[in-house]
Amino acid sequence: MTAPDREPHEEPAAPAPGADELSVRDRALLALERRPWPGPGAKERAIREELGISPVRYYQLLNALIEDERALREDPVTVNRLRRVRDARRGRR
Repeated sequence: MTAPDREPHEEPAAPAPGADELSVRDRALLALERRPWPGPGAKERAIREELGISPVRYYQLLNALIEDERALREDPVTVNRLRRVRDARRGRR
């Protein structure tokens, strides 16, 4: 039996598992965003401790995530709220 036409070192492409689903990290971002925060600094502390990333990186990822239709299907209330906040800020500039 022979292998399909491909280079000997080339691995066959594997389909992305759950391509229609959000990653664990993306779900964690949305979950963190849903929570209420008791005071200044609590959210930033949780971002660093629970996600292991900086707040700047968190907001970069979150802003990209709210454009993803999978995120909208997963948590429409949070995503739509974040989109409204973003659009209101853009309107003030």
